[in-house]
Amino acid sequence: MGKSTSAGSAAIQLSNLTKKFGDYRAVSNLSLEVNSGEIFGFLGLNGAGKSTTIKMMLSLLKPSSGSIYMLGNKVDSRAHKLWEQVGYLEEATYYPGLTVIENLEIARRMQMISDCRAITRVIQKLGLEVHKNKKAKNLSLGNKQRLGLAKAMIHNPKILILDEPINGLDPAGVVEIREMLFDLSKNYGVTVFISSHQLEELSKLVDRIGIIHEGQLVQEIKMKHLEQSLQKHLVLDNRDKKAMKHILTEHGYHFKENIDGKLLLFENSATEKPERLAELLVRSGQSPTQLNIVTEDLEGYFLRIIQNKRRI
Repeated sequence: MGKSTSAGSAAIQLSNLTKKFGDYRAVSNLSLEVNSGEIFGFLGLNGAGKSTTIKMMLSLLKPSSGSIYMLGNKVDSRAHKLWEQVGYLEEATYYPGLTVIENLEIARRMQMISDCRAITRVIQKLGLEVHKNKKAKNLSLGNKQRLGLAKAMIHNPKILILDEPINGLDPAGVVEIREMLFDLSKNYGVTVFISSHQLEELSKLVDRIGIIHEGQLVQEIKMKHLEQSLQKHLVLDNRDKKAMKHILTEHGYHFKENIDGKLLLFENSATEKPERLAELLVRSGQSPTQLNIVTEDLEGYFLRIIQNKRRI
């Protein structure tokens, strides 16, 4: 599914990536590219292969086959300099009794960053200025996650890899993280690779998504094109369903009946011109008590893509 370009032309490039544990394939021939400054959503159910892929990207697991390039460098056990340009967050960790600044000072020393101004820069970049002297345990969920991101970014990486970063956050915290990642991408050119099983939240943040299921990449799509891919159906109801069904059949409409007895029409002739259908029913003396268009939600789209994959 990935585009065939030379290594180094994308910020992240996975090519035919496979990871086997005995006879079990956790990841199978996965290929994708992420452009510089892009926010890419890596979407899949729990156990789909997201974390295994990320561990290979971070050289914590060795691929069974295939290759990974980041910033033009091949990822393997010898790529020591590369990690100066890559930040990673799985779950925000911190010392609860220490302040934001004290936590970041420890992170600075562990990263062996000699420039003390790195702390001030990352605090400003992530909007933690007003919280810098607060103890970590007293921060909101969103700001605890900001602190975790600050630790991941103290060395000013060009790539940020986030594994389920919005898990457990309240709605306000999710908005905070979303705005901050937008800022990092658009104003600082940071490439963000973010894994999640929550399509609804990813859709408000990412430029593109890749859907992984049972270790395989089943679809890549730009978020701006996703709206066109969502299925629509028309819901119909009236007092005399038998008469309404007869009229629909007579005029070539196909329908299904749901558990509530309402009729569902999926054809474009119904969903794109519902006013014609309304006029037909009214003219036939069967005015509908309900006639509305329902657009598939994002979770429904995700599950449909996966179910289609299972049928193949």
